[in-house]
Formats: sequence, C-alpha cells, structure tokens
Amino acid sequence: MTQRPMRVLRRLALASSVLAPLLPATVMAEGGRKAAIFAVELDDPSLPYGRKAPPAQLKRLDLATDELRKQLVDKGGLELVDLAGQAEEIKKQAPLFKCNGCTGDIAKAAGAELMVTGVAEKGSAQLFNLTVTIAEAASGRIVRQGLVVIRANTDDDWMHAVRSVVKNRLLAEPLPNRS
Repeated sequence: MTQRPMRVLRRLALASSVLAPLLPATVMAEGGRKAAIFAVELDDPSLPYGRKAPPAQLKRLDLATDELRKQLVDKGGLELVDLAGQAEEIKKQAPLFKCNGCTGDIAKAAGAELMVTGVAEKGSAQLFNLTVTIAEAASGRIVRQGLVVIRANTDDDWMHAVRSVVKNRLLAEPLPNRS
C-alpha cells in the first residue's frame, strides 16, 4: 500500500527535475522586465562619517554586486538597464540606502521598470546581514525582499550569500508579470 504513493512521488520528482530547467528559459523568452540593479552598499556604523571601508570589503561589495546582477539576469530573466548615464546622480545621492526613495527616480530615468538594491549591514568583523530588495520603480512597491546572514568574511562566503538570497528568497517563486 505504501509503494503506490512512493511511486507517484518519484514520478513527480522526476517530472519536476526534467521540467525545472525549462522554466527560466520560458520566463526569458517572454522578454525580461527592465531592471536597474544598483551596487550593493555597506552599512557599517563603526566607520566614522565619510571614511571608506577597507579595500577587501570594497572588493567583496563589487563581487556581490556582479554576482547579484548575473543571477538576476540569468535565473530571474531580468534585463539589466545601464546606469552609466545616472552615475553622477547615484554618486550625489550615495549611500542609496539612506536617500529616502531616490532610487525610484534614478531607475525610471534609466528606463527601468524594477529597481534592485542591496545592503550589507555590518554587525562585527565576521557577521553581516545582506538584504536585497526588488521594487517597482514607478511606485516603490516592494515585489520581493530577502535577507541572509553571512557568518564569515571571505569572497566565497559573500558569493554564496548572494546566490542563496536570490535562489531562496528573491526567486523562490517567479517574479510577477507586468501589472
């Protein structure tokens, strides 16, 4: 009697493993939503105002940003909008996590439907919270948000954290279509 449900579960698992790789391709074939993916920023209260983070931290922020963009384009089907034309405004408003919603105006000016922001909040030398938010550029309405705790401080740990938040929080379900 227990063999029949197990057989059904195995068949469902096999079917889902065969069909799962096709889903991102379907999402991308429909045409990705344009997204302004901003650089991941560091919120470190231990740094005096105006002082920059150490070079190793800046490198990890760049790695995290690159990985976030790659994951959201490859797996989320988003179309990356070039923010080079908005570089001066981004620099003027930085840090963006403190700019009171300026990212929406910057994203709209760049022609994006969605905006993606990320903040690594430093708790100690070995503990960070990485929060990534996907929101509509026009309204500021949050579409998805995810948080992961980084309990180490190597390049690989940061990359793993980005992949984890994208897979398990941001893209656990497909992003909603245009409304």
